[in-house]
Amino acid sequence: MSRHLRPLAAPLVVAPPGGARVRTRLRVDPSDERVLRALGEHLGSLAGGDLAERCREGRLDASGRAASRRDRKRALTATSSSRWAGAITRTSEDAFQLAWRNLVADERSLRARLRRIEQRLSVPAGRRRGGARGYATPAERWEKQRRLQVLGARLAEVERHLAAGRVSVCRGGRRLARSRHNLEAAGLTREQWQKRWRAERLFICADGDADKALGNETIRFHPGENFLWVKLPAALVHLANRPHGRYRLSCPVVFSYRGEEVAAQVASGAVRYDISFDPERGRWYLDASWKCARKKSLTLCELQGQRVLAVDLNAGHLAAVAVDSSGNPLRGPATIPLALGGLAASTRDGHLRQVISQLLQMAQAQGCRALVIEDLDFRDSREQGRERQGRRPSRGRRAKSFRRLVAGIPTARFRDRLVQMSTNKGLAVVAVDAAYTSRWGAEHWLGTLQRISPAASGHHAAALVIGRRGLGQRARRRERCDRTRPADRERRAADSAVWPMPAGRPAGLPGQRTRELRSPKARGRPHPRQRTQPAHQGPRGDQVAHDRSGPPTTRNSVPLSV
Repeated sequence: MSRHLRPLAAPLVVAPPGGARVRTRLRVDPSDERVLRALGEHLGSLAGGDLAERCREGRLDASGRAASRRDRKRALTATSSSRWAGAITRTSEDAFQLAWRNLVADERSLRARLRRIEQRLSVPAGRRRGGARGYATPAERWEKQRRLQVLGARLAEVERHLAAGRVSVCRGGRRLARSRHNLEAAGLTREQWQKRWRAERLFICADGDADKALGNETIRFHPGENFLWVKLPAALVHLANRPHGRYRLSCPVVFSYRGEEVAAQVASGAVRYDISFDPERGRWYLDASWKCARKKSLTLCELQGQRVLAVDLNAGHLAAVAVDSSGNPLRGPATIPLALGGLAASTRDGHLRQVISQLLQMAQAQGCRALVIEDLDFRDSREQGRERQGRRPSRGRRAKSFRRLVAGIPTARFRDRLVQMSTNKGLAVVAVDAAYTSRWGAEHWLGTLQRISPAASGHHAAALVIGRRGLGQRARRRERCDRTRPADRERRAADSAVWPMPAGRPAGLPGQRTRELRSPKARGRPHPRQRTQPAHQGPRGDQVAHDRSGPPTTRNSVPLSV
């Protein structure tokens, strides 16, 4: 039976981010740090109590959420202020909605795993029935029956929580809370863990207001004089060093990165500020965030006539190929290492931003207008986990290493960071379907790329297919043909293979080639050939049939020798 290829989704231009966030360091002195820590702990305790109250209320509709937030904000205003209470209640609602979405995703994942196990259990061990394959041995089948019961119990518990509208949220992170019971495995001491736990549970966040001066009334940053002051709640007014319960930091505050954008937003709109503490480095940070105005991005038709940089994301490296508007590689492919295993979250994010910066520099050097990536998130693999059945290994050490490999590829983080940084550089991002890119790239383009650069691999061939798909072209290309009209035949690219060319011409684009023009009638017809040599015969007589009343009267005898 022949396998049918699934239909490919159309490429799309990724929408630019709707907001911006810029961070700078606060070089505080001991008195400033004492005030900030007292403020974060006080507001953190209020935020914890409000979050617990919101979780007890359960799932609410729009009117119920508005009434709940109004009542909780009124209760918090007495111990803090109206603006601190608004930020706390908004954060609690966001945390509840995120926990609810995670609970729904957990239910979907459990159902997918149960369906896969039940499908394979319906087939005897070591056999195949249609598209379903049974487990290899009876022992493995018995283990999967036990796992089916465990997953069924977990699904029943999740369904009970969904029916009751209950979620569980841990302020500070559930992973950090669990590491308290096994500090040796986490590589932490008791004092280090307590510092992290206190730092994660601090809360210093103030929402912006466009009607107020400098975009915020609770935490205010002045870009001209480079100072920052905080409005203290009623319980901490005795720590203020400015009138009206305000505390001004002694250190100057400067945004070295995108400072002009921060100053422009402060002067014209609302700005939200978050103050956080990093216990490992012992540093305080200030984050400024705001909503960006929607800009008109380039359409897919406009980008398909430009050069693009195709990127294939893999475990440990990125494969990039610059592609012109005809779908040919401009230069040799490039490989950018990306080693993220065993690194801290902040370190991984820094390495990822460095790699994306190299991609953007490469795109600008090649004159590209967009970057083409795969719309890849491994949703099926993450939902079904070890139960997924396909071409990849599903059990044993190879399966465990493959799942670890998939979990280590930062698909979502790479896509989000790339869109943010590309928008700042004026480049667009096109996402394409990831189906069959590696297979078709190795089949149609690997040999061509290896003639350009011997170091080219199947990942670079897959990147080239990704770029062609973003340009609206097929992965396979007919030899010495292009999408250009016959009237523009002089400008069209010939075969995509590598031909000898003069210096200065991009690799993969041969020069003009001439050929004999044939009659349009003869196009598509086979060349006439005679299989046997014709005999030399004289002129033929009359070939028209005549009426005969009967057999001939005389008969000429012909010798057999003739």
